[in-house]
Amino acid sequence: MRGFGILLLCLPLATLAADKPLTLDEALATADAPHPDLAIAESHLAASLADRDQAESRQHFNLFLDGALRTGKQFGENWSADNIGRIVARKPLLDFGRTSQSVAAADLEVAAQRTALLNARAARRIDLMARYFDVLLADLQYTTDNEFMTVAFLLWDNARERFTLGQVTQPQLLELEARFQDTRERRMISSQRQRASRQKLANAMNRPDNLPSELAEPALPGNEQAVPEYEALLPRILEHNPALQGLNAQIQASDTRIAAIRSESRPTLDAEVLGAAYSRGLATRDQVSAGLVFNVPLYQGSRIDARVARERALRDRLLAQREKLKLDLNATVLDTLNEIEWLRGSSRPAADKQIEYRDWALERSRAEYELEMRTNLGTSMAETQTALLRRKRVEYQLALALARLAALAGELPGIHNTK
Repeated sequence: MRGFGILLLCLPLATLAADKPLTLDEALATADAPHPDLAIAESHLAASLADRDQAESRQHFNLFLDGALRTGKQFGENWSADNIGRIVARKPLLDFGRTSQSVAAADLEVAAQRTALLNARAARRIDLMARYFDVLLADLQYTTDNEFMTVAFLLWDNARERFTLGQVTQPQLLELEARFQDTRERRMISSQRQRASRQKLANAMNRPDNLPSELAEPALPGNEQAVPEYEALLPRILEHNPALQGLNAQIQASDTRIAAIRSESRPTLDAEVLGAAYSRGLATRDQVSAGLVFNVPLYQGSRIDARVARERALRDRLLAQREKLKLDLNATVLDTLNEIEWLRGSSRPAADKQIEYRDWALERSRAEYELEMRTNLGTSMAETQTALLRRKRVEYQLALALARLAALAGELPGIHNTK
């Protein structure tokens, strides 16, 4: 019965389904599939495209019906109906920059929203990579904690037998049981993290009801790619960063909108054709007519000045946001490069050496176990798992840092092959 209990302690997390292991390629392939994050960015792009169509429609042909029901009289005559019904066709010919500048501003806003969509797609890939790695690390952490718990249980279980023989004191037995309960609690937390990390990955893939049971270990060949120096990389990022490009486009759009607003004080010229019917015929009334219609604004109060002032305030805010983003990019690029250098130059070698040492210690423990000299084989196996967990965490952190660096330069983090 006691052996059965030990077996239960060593059981891993129950899988949710016996499906084929999910690969990182497959997870990243869902990055462009429908998802709320992309839907938000796409809705902003759709709105900017609609604004462009609206701006362009100012030059479109217009056809409308107007009329009036009224009565009137001339001096010496009785009141009589003077109703009018007209069908009017009008086509703007010249507006001296109103439409062209409004369309140009809308085009720049569309460009800004396209870069925002690119940013959202890159962020989706990075989020999927992070959630994928979280699941792998949660599984490794569970395996490690399960190893330590099993060792603690065996020590406590053995001490209980020795306690009945008087070879172990009550305080010693309580201490071993407390250690076992602590490791058991850590394993329970790790088990819950396994489920939580899978749920987050499923949500990132927009498949909340389909939790992946098993994940394939990614090869991450991109972790060995060369990284430029800070002085060479920063100018490229400042040139190609999607967020910065979007702000530049919005600033240009604001300048163009200011010009379009000022154009509203200029004349307009329309071509007009109309057909009319009148209840009272007069010699000066034409049933069909065609001509040019001029409109010359003479006074518009402070309406234009107020709109220009508001647009200038928006432009000043965009300029400040751009300068702040440049400062943030300077710091982010440097921090990311430092992180990559630290992971490659320090964390990775330290983790490799720890694995090498733990492999040697495990082999020594196995030899001593076979000779019945010591019984620390289980602890050595658990510590070997800890070293492996540390090494994997370094590689996953490095992959994410390189992906963030690619996204800063306007590139989509790539699809990685799996082993």
